[in-house]
Amino acid sequence: MYLNCHTYYSLRFGTFSEIELLQLAKENNSSCIALTDINNTSACMNFVQQAKKQDIKPVIGVDFRNGNSQQFVALAKNNEGFKNINRYLSSFLEAKKVFPDKPKFLEDVFIIYPFEKVLELNLTDFKENEFVGISVAEINKLRFSYLKKYEDKLVIQQQVTIRNKKDFNAHRLLRAIGNNLLLSKLPITEQCLPTDIMHPVTDLQQYFNEFPNLIANTKFLLQQCKIEFGFGDKRENQNLDLYGNSFEEDCKTLLHLCNTKIYKRYKNVTQEVHNRLQKELKVIIDLKFVSFFLINYDIISYAKKNNFFHVGRGSGANSIVAYIIGITDVDPIELDLYFERFLNPFRASPPDFDIDFSWKDREEVTQYIFNRFENVALLATYNTFKYRAVVRELGKVFGLPKEEIDKISKGKRQPIELDEMSKLVLKYGKLIEGFPNYVSVHSAGILILDKPVHYYSATSLPPKGFATVQFDMNIADDVGIFKFDILGQRGLAKIKDALEIIKENNPNHPPIDITDIESFKKDKKINNLLKTGGAIGAYYVESPAMRGLMQKLQTQDYLGLVAASSIIRPGVSGSGMKDEYIKRHRFPEKRKEAHPILLEIMPETYGVMVYQEDVMKVANKFADLTLGEADVLRRGMSGKYRSLSEFKAVEDKFINNCRKKGFKDELIFEVWNQIKSFAGYAFAKGHSASYAVESYQSLFLKCYYPIEFMTAVLNNGGGFYSTEHYIHEAKMCGAIVELPCINKSDHGNIVEQKTIYLGFGYLKNLEHLVVQRILTERQLYGEYKSLDDFLDRIAISIEQLTILIKISAFRFTKKNKPALLWQALFRLQKSKINQKSIQEKLFTPKHKTFVLPEIKTHWIEDVYDEMELIGFTIHNYFKLVVDEFHPHIKAREMHLHADKNVLLYGKLVNTRHNKTSQGKLMRLSTFIDADGFYFDAVHFTDVVHLYPINGMGIYACYGKITNRFGFCSMNIIESKKMGVLNNKID
Repeated sequence: MYLNCHTYYSLRFGTFSEIELLQLAKENNSSCIALTDINNTSACMNFVQQAKKQDIKPVIGVDFRNGNSQQFVALAKNNEGFKNINRYLSSFLEAKKVFPDKPKFLEDVFIIYPFEKVLELNLTDFKENEFVGISVAEINKLRFSYLKKYEDKLVIQQQVTIRNKKDFNAHRLLRAIGNNLLLSKLPITEQCLPTDIMHPVTDLQQYFNEFPNLIANTKFLLQQCKIEFGFGDKRENQNLDLYGNSFEEDCKTLLHLCNTKIYKRYKNVTQEVHNRLQKELKVIIDLKFVSFFLINYDIISYAKKNNFFHVGRGSGANSIVAYIIGITDVDPIELDLYFERFLNPFRASPPDFDIDFSWKDREEVTQYIFNRFENVALLATYNTFKYRAVVRELGKVFGLPKEEIDKISKGKRQPIELDEMSKLVLKYGKLIEGFPNYVSVHSAGILILDKPVHYYSATSLPPKGFATVQFDMNIADDVGIFKFDILGQRGLAKIKDALEIIKENNPNHPPIDITDIESFKKDKKINNLLKTGGAIGAYYVESPAMRGLMQKLQTQDYLGLVAASSIIRPGVSGSGMKDEYIKRHRFPEKRKEAHPILLEIMPETYGVMVYQEDVMKVANKFADLTLGEADVLRRGMSGKYRSLSEFKAVEDKFINNCRKKGFKDELIFEVWNQIKSFAGYAFAKGHSASYAVESYQSLFLKCYYPIEFMTAVLNNGGGFYSTEHYIHEAKMCGAIVELPCINKSDHGNIVEQKTIYLGFGYLKNLEHLVVQRILTERQLYGEYKSLDDFLDRIAISIEQLTILIKISAFRFTKKNKPALLWQALFRLQKSKINQKSIQEKLFTPKHKTFVLPEIKTHWIEDVYDEMELIGFTIHNYFKLVVDEFHPHIKAREMHLHADKNVLLYGKLVNTRHNKTSQGKLMRLSTFIDADGFYFDAVHFTDVVHLYPINGMGIYACYGKITNRFGFCSMNIIESKKMGVLNNKID
């Protein structure tokens, strides 16, 4: 009986979820209700799914509004009608147009105009599918309205937005946040009515007793509506079913690709390779996932044609078919990767490929997918109200002072100290926390569907300009829509750019085959970078934690790097197995401590579960589960079980099989708990191996072309560390780093032999058009000979020119900054033409020269100019220190002072807070000493608040040196930031 119900997906308007709406319907004995969120279909499919479980008939549609002005409500008669509503809504959302007073005719759609809107427009002619909605509050008006005679066109439209007064208050607060207004200034027209609630069905009918035709019309309209999506056992794969013209053709295409490309991957095709290939192909064909492989192959082929680097990762790396046809670059035979981890008969969804492209190429690949396939959209994700953020918003709505908002959002006030207003902020903050705030774009998901996208959802156009649905991946999976993950990362861009820089800077060098991974794996120089912590700049392996781990492990081969990538994950780390693995790796005699059965199952990892595949190995060989059942177990541990009963059955079988084999419960549950604490966080081995391939490519470039590689790292936004630190690393690699130069620099950094010229892009306040003008003029007519020559050729304001002078961009003139600034002032005050446009002159103008008194400068002024203009200095920071340096050791001497208290001076590189296993706060920091070498320091709970880290600078670190597996770090006893010179030079 309810045709116009909202959930909190009516963003910044509704006050409860679609599940709570159904519960409300149940409480009020309503067996059929319509979900009509405002300009949004996010909740529709889940509403349909959940309604069936509650034995409520679902009807779905959209409440079309301009702002808060309701134009009409559209209800879908069937799935075709829902598609038409979505298409119509999308046409306005994508074009950002307002909705008309009356829509065009939409087939299989009922249109309901609100009573007040009909009166306002004086509508007298209604199409067959059009109705007039009357709320409980409008019954009296209807008695005296000309619309009373349209008996066949009147229906009950009791809007449902709130449940009670608390919801109404929350609604008003959401509307104030949405309109950026004080609550006291919120107009009534921007709010729903306090009466927009759901009544028991009998009460609702009682209200309309005088108009039985309204009740009959409403029931008839709801009876006409029927919507179906396949959920649960009825779920079908909704992705593009056929790549070619038929399933048989697709099978032939995949077989042909495998048969022709297998020899590129395997010079000698062994029986093992052949058997694995046939086994995989049978499962892929039986489960009808052939098109999924061919679509991914199509995308990769396009990328390769355009020289776009890619990494195929995720569990897809467990497939030999994916490896042979080039989707991935990890050999599952070499690494003993289980295909069942990727695809097995228990899996109802298609396999999971995560394909990484350079962040620069990803958009073009996405555009290709939209052009190549017919029914394509990006997947959405919901950004929800976070508690602290919503408290801040509510503080503004209530008009609290900023200082008060800061205190309550950070939890700095005790409840007894709060006034009534602040208590309300906290109360409603907790209520609104978790509500959807706005719909955003999923970081990677692209949908390639069999049916038109609008069959499932309306679409909008975010800034990138690609149509995006209004539901997230959880709903997509439930209905059988499976995403293709197309991601962008900077690591691949660094590799690609480094190769171009190397070619330009070393024209006589032979071309580099960056795909020659096998030779990289065996290169001792490259592997030495891993075990000595020299991987700064290399994707995925450069963080302090990862470099420290590799030094503890003395990682010096591909398999070691693959293992390290998984060991660092919280699952292994949190279960205590990380240290156990390191011990067994470094000290072979410790391997005897492993349980013999587990050691036999996992000899490569010394009886320690490191990868997701290890869960499957243990389940298969320890508990005699099939590999398919083992993957159900793995997925269940990660919270991804298809059904709880299916997972429970596998769990019971695990325990019963172990008991049948004679294992004691103590051992069974020890292994079970290890799996439980580990499986949810572990990496697939293929995932780690895919990343390791890319890391080796980066490490090759870092090893043999370090300056060019570090330039590429800088030009792609760095990575884990700051720009300043990557510049330091470039210097440690032998680079000479120069500030931006008028005659040498570009937008980004460039290399000439061993010199890196920093780009104009670091000058935050330098206008892009000015940079473009400088570069174009230089390219056309050559380098600038002097400041006068520059000013003759470039239109520039004194403010922009001052930036260039202060950053020493004119240092080739051999004049100091004050002299150049005086010269600039004389020129630009004399002629304002430089601030407008420069016309080409027939003759070179003659300029007067002025003799200026010598103005002394100091290098410290340069340091502060650099900090102001580019955010860091290329000078040695240690030379800025004014405090006294006391006797101390250097980072490279730490191993000589294990278990001793020593003093170290270091420039802060990176710092972050962490929690101990007891949940207490600690701080992890990385420093470099005066020689440029790293050391790590830990502020444990007892000192973390006593000795804070206050921003970048030089710190005196006094503490105890610890040596774990050959890797030294410091436990801080005291630390202090050193004073530095200021720029006030006498």
